[in-house]
Amino acid sequence: MKKIIKIAGSGLLSLIVAFLGFSYFGNYQPSEVEEMDIVCDAKSPSLTPGATVKVLSWNVQYMAGKNYVFFYDKLDGSGKDSRPSRQDIDLTFDEVARVIKEENPDIILIQEVDENSKRTDYENQVEILKNKISTEYGCYTSAFYHKSAFVPHPMIMGSVGLKMATYSKYKMTKSIRHQLEKIPANILMKQYNLKRAVLETWISIEGSDKPLALFNTHLDAFAQGYDTMEKQVKETKELLDSKTKGDIPWLIGGDFNLLPPGESYARLADDEKAYYQKETELQKIFQNYSGIPALKDVNSKEFPKWFTHIPNGRSSVPDRTIDFIFYSPNLKIGKYYVRHQDTQKISDHMPLVAYFTLPGKAEKKQ
Repeated sequence: MKKIIKIAGSGLLSLIVAFLGFSYFGNYQPSEVEEMDIVCDAKSPSLTPGATVKVLSWNVQYMAGKNYVFFYDKLDGSGKDSRPSRQDIDLTFDEVARVIKEENPDIILIQEVDENSKRTDYENQVEILKNKISTEYGCYTSAFYHKSAFVPHPMIMGSVGLKMATYSKYKMTKSIRHQLEKIPANILMKQYNLKRAVLETWISIEGSDKPLALFNTHLDAFAQGYDTMEKQVKETKELLDSKTKGDIPWLIGGDFNLLPPGESYARLADDEKAYYQKETELQKIFQNYSGIPALKDVNSKEFPKWFTHIPNGRSSVPDRTIDFIFYSPNLKIGKYYVRHQDTQKISDHMPLVAYFTLPGKAEKKQ
């Protein structure tokens, strides 16, 4: 009997060791700073000093559409859905591509696109979207912030790959992934949790040794009880500060999962306030840099015009602003808006669009 128990114990230990090994090696283990691959047409032009560029930032919710309440959409994980249908994925892809073609931005910052995820049939959504939009977008890059060979969650039970992607009509010269603070967890859960990041991309400017630095990000959600969001904002701001000190023009767009300073928190229903702090962590960026939407917009009488998010299963209309574009002091802001009119059935976020003018003298048109 002792021999049987010893064999059983040894077998159980081997299984535990194997599972722990898989949990580490089967999950993405990013470095603090990593250089990402760029796909870029050699014929892609550089930006010119003084040029105006149109930027679109959009969390497309891995092309899932708006017919679902996913398990993570509720704080207690009680959402009933685990994945979108094939039909909804295809339809949403076409709708996202339609909006991008109509807007025709020079730079696209996309959050929540899948690659090799069970829930979206293991497709590479970065490449699919590239092929659905204009061939003018000769350059693109992307970075994972969730990647696992197998997640043993009852609503997943398969591979996961979640990315942010940046597309440009202009020449990219470098792409760097910056790891952000992670939500505290035990050693096992840390392997499977999302690993949020900032993707930095350089766009060359003709005649200048300084690029336009693009930052694309999707900060954490559901970090209640921890100071993770504060730390992620601090780390993000440090990246922006470093570019500002070097007089490098920059902009950052994405889903910050945070409210702007002012009246936004007070306007939320009581049960929705649990998702945020009364004093937003984003205050530290707004104190130093201008944002789109601006504080005068989100705190004006027309504040609903600037809502960017419709939380699945918790609201049927846009009810908060959590997506932003911030920009350096040496960029000049032009027209900007949230495209509301035909995007509320495409994703749980709506696209944010803005025009920026680079420093320098614009070329005269012949």
